Amino acid sequence: MEPSSVVDRALTEVGPRLKRLRTQRGVTLDALAATTGISKSTLSRLESGQRRPSLELLLPISLAHQVPLDELVGAPEVGDPRIRVQPRRVHGNIVLPLTRQPGPIQTYKMILPASRSTPEPRTHEGYEWLYVLSGRLRLVLADHDLVMGPGEAAEFDTRLPHWFGTTGEGPVELLSLFGRQGERVHVRARPRGRD
Repeated sequence: MEPSSVVDRALTEVGPRLKRLRTQRGVTLDALAATTGISKSTLSRLESGQRRPSLELLLPISLAHQVPLDELVGAPEVGDPRIRVQPRRVHGNIVLPLTRQPGPIQTYKMILPASRSTPEPRTHEGYEWLYVLSGRLRLVLADHDLVMGPGEAAEFDTRLPHWFGTTGEGPVELLSLFGRQGERVHVRARPRGRD
């Protein structure tokens, strides 16, 4: 359905909705006019559809009835919010992009096979945040060699030599947020043994 037809339909339903709300509450046009400061004739034309609703008219009515504005307007239904992702194989990993549009931060769910266990550090522009969902993730970052388990997170500047994979014991499932330089999530992992 075209956006303009959705808006037109929503606007034509406002009048009957206003009348139904007012009569269900036992409020007369005179009483509503006195409460809102809107003339009785304007209220009557709104309810009959002879007057196009505007924000200036609907806000006082919303306040008088103590209902949210979208209840008066009958905001259109939002489309299906589910994201239907197609997994891709990238260098032997299963990658599911969770971000639907280009933007400063991209989100991925990744499944790394147990065979991805030989570090091959690389560098590039950006910032990365990792969250381990299952398995044991090995993160090599500059001079650090860390093993992370489920529920642990790390963030780092990707201009540092880095690599992440498995310990070789089994696959790892993780979430990855990658952003251009300066986009940070502010969750940090500590090397084991530090308080």
